[in-house]
Amino acid sequence: MAIFLFWRDIDKYKKTCYNSKSPINIMKIALIGQKGLPSNSGGVETHVENLAVRLVEAGHEVIAYSRKNYTGNSLKEYKKVKLINIPSVKSKNLEAIIHTFLSCLDLIFRPKKIDIIHFHSIGPSSLMFLIKIFKPKTPVIFTFHCQDYHHQKWGLFARLYLKLGEKIACRLANKVVTVSKDLEAYAKNKYNIEAKYVPSGIDSPQILPADSINKQWGLNKDNYIVAISRLIRHKGLHYLIAAYQQIKTDKKLVIVGDSSYTNDYVKELKDLAGDNKNIIFTGKQSGSVLAELFSNAYLFVQPSESEGLSIALLEAMSYKNACLVSDIPANKEVVDVNGITFENTNINDLRISLEYLLLHPEIVDKNKEDMYNRVKSEYDWNNVVKNIVIEYQKLTNKK
Repeated sequence: MAIFLFWRDIDKYKKTCYNSKSPINIMKIALIGQKGLPSNSGGVETHVENLAVRLVEAGHEVIAYSRKNYTGNSLKEYKKVKLINIPSVKSKNLEAIIHTFLSCLDLIFRPKKIDIIHFHSIGPSSLMFLIKIFKPKTPVIFTFHCQDYHHQKWGLFARLYLKLGEKIACRLANKVVTVSKDLEAYAKNKYNIEAKYVPSGIDSPQILPADSINKQWGLNKDNYIVAISRLIRHKGLHYLIAAYQQIKTDKKLVIVGDSSYTNDYVKELKDLAGDNKNIIFTGKQSGSVLAELFSNAYLFVQPSESEGLSIALLEAMSYKNACLVSDIPANKEVVDVNGITFENTNINDLRISLEYLLLHPEIVDKNKEDMYNRVKSEYDWNNVVKNIVIEYQKLTNKK
């Protein structure tokens, strides 16, 4: 009888463990390289915010390093993610590296054990060697978001330094994760390492009517084409404006975003737009206004010359937008076989594509459904976090 009760209790305990939503192995994870939480700009910050919050929801303890000039001094916790606010300087070339250096020092002298240190982006990861020297037993994982040295805002020295950061990260990290299959193949060919492809995810948003955007800019459902990005040269917005200027349409062109130490480029874009009142620069937008801009566009255009994995493109797809994108590998990977592309940097091909889509709303409607189905099936945050946790567990030897 005693034996029967013993095995009954063991079986009950096992079922409780298997059915529990809380993880059996709790990890303490440090995220470093992002500007901060909550995200108010940038694909890396959006990625880190979603990852951090979901890791905490799964029961893990997460600390995220933030820049004081990004997050502020008062915010110490965001959705149960512990924030470590570190000072930096306002400088295009020095802000990220100074902040990362001070964050590494904090990690090195932090008394409590960290199970995993997770670096993001190649620039901050150039200082990974500090962790490997002073915390050699702590596993380090690196997420390869983008080959930032292709971005034209950087000078020669900065590009060389970013390439060095990529090399250091890919050589020293215990595991490299890439947000695209293209970067996974690149890491294999360049560094002969087996990186793990784990993309960013996306949530299903609430579709909003054109309320605020109608009052501010006279925008209504399907009466505008939209591009949403930072106003930096490699995003290719000058190609889009030049192509738009050559077509006849009542639909407006809306450019959403702001300078990123690129005021000269912003002036160039506005000079290209000239006195065309149908070209609208909204500046940086967020919250419900940004949601309205996504929700009501006739067409989303992504004319980038270089991308890692565009969060703006994933968001556009999640809002059931038809998407016209440059045919760079990163964009083609996201939109897949049903995507509509134009030849990268080719203004004439972009113009022809715009004219065709304006004349064929049935193609636009079909692409909206194709893009939505694609993003829902391939870019689910639940799968993203599950795969990242698996990599954490491999590195910490927790079964």
